[in-house]
Amino acid sequence: MGHSNVNLAALIGSRICHDLISPVGAINNGLELLAMAGNIPGPEIELISESVGNASARIRFFRVAYGAAGDQMVGRSETVSILGDLYGKSRLDVAWGPLDAQPRSLVRLTFLALQCLETAMPYGGRIEVAQDNGRFMLTGQADKLNVDPELWALLGNREMSGNLQPAQVQFALLPLIAADEKRKVTVQSGDNQVTIRF
Repeated sequence: MGHSNVNLAALIGSRICHDLISPVGAINNGLELLAMAGNIPGPEIELISESVGNASARIRFFRVAYGAAGDQMVGRSETVSILGDLYGKSRLDVAWGPLDAQPRSLVRLTFLALQCLETAMPYGGRIEVAQDNGRFMLTGQADKLNVDPELWALLGNREMSGNLQPAQVQFALLPLIAADEKRKVTVQSGDNQVTIRF
């Protein structure tokens, strides 16, 4: 996939997220109005509200991970809010270390790397995001890891013999977008730990 194709894919991602966030927000507003009016029948509304919150969190995450990056900065509070909304009720505990605002392009790389780590940690665990001298390091720790060597080899720009599944697209995008940022992705894994650096 060439540089222009990556940019086009990012613009498509931005457009989809932009178009989806408004109706999801409207549903959430409608639920709030129902709550204020006292017209809450019970667990049904709770389920809808939880689903809307989950959809909104995913759209916000995907907007950064798969959308156009631009030159803007993303503040720590916004990043922590997105990660908290997405992972707050999951089996993964994600700790964002950088204290300063970060370029959106680097937050984008980090979010793609988080999705890579998710695939290796299906039973949950802890992911720590750290930054040192401009380099990012994501460390995933879990009692049980499921690392597919062929899939993870994509991060080193190696070819995959089989077909890439939609749920694995982050493995193809991360090294391409990192190369655009003049960064190289490296991976180190052990029995209970996987580390991605760029």
